[in-house]
Amino acid sequence: MSNVLNTLEPIKSAQYDQLPVAIYRSNQELGQAAALDAREIIKRAIEDKGEANVILATGNSQMTFLQALRSLEGIDWATASGGVNVFHMDEYVGIDPGHRASFPLFLRQHFISFVNPKSFYPMPSQPEDVDKACRDYEALLREYPADMVALGWGENGHLAFNDPPYADFDDPVWIKVVELAEVSRRQQVGEGHFDSLSEVPIHAITLTIPALLAAKSVLCIVPEARKAEAARACLTEPISEDRPGSILRQISYARVYLDQDSASKL
Repeated sequence: MSNVLNTLEPIKSAQYDQLPVAIYRSNQELGQAAALDAREIIKRAIEDKGEANVILATGNSQMTFLQALRSLEGIDWATASGGVNVFHMDEYVGIDPGHRASFPLFLRQHFISFVNPKSFYPMPSQPEDVDKACRDYEALLREYPADMVALGWGENGHLAFNDPPYADFDDPVWIKVVELAEVSRRQQVGEGHFDSLSEVPIHAITLTIPALLAAKSVLCIVPEARKAEAARACLTEPISEDRPGSILRQISYARVYLDQDSASKL
């Protein structure tokens, strides 16, 4: 796809409450469209204040977006006076930082090493004091208010690792340790990050829903048929912590990107 493109038209658009949804022909087109929108958000932030702060998700569903974004021209990822600060949204507690499922490792391999941003702030997986690690990362997020968060919906509708029934739309903290729902753990095995369910950690550090929604713009990137039920539930069933992604329908600065597979049940 040419870097000169500024927009990529969806094959269909819809609105669910306050949430615009765009459906694209393929996962590749979805990723390109989201990357083009992300570039504009990042460029505006750098023009306005010299730097942009972004929070990125990891996982197979984000690959076409990350690949497209790292290939686009026109983003000053790092300059003498500014650039882009990159954060991410969750990590397993206790996992070896070199394990293939480590989220900071995923971002380094698939994104950070390509763009070399001004700063990358990895979330620790083996902190001596987990509570302090949560407080310290929250302090960073508050010091660098997010201009954009790019996230997805899990197969159970989760945002980051805010799984039902633990998700809290009014969470009093921005980052915390959570117990992972089995469906989320099985998803990680299904995506090839672990060989068996027993290898998947039971706990993770995650940004909470208020932390994610504190970003100025939210890009929700949801390709693949395995996400079709989550997309249907989050968009058409009542807004509820039982389907955390549904909260995006209550904000005016989010956008959902689907492909024909993930939109198949709408």
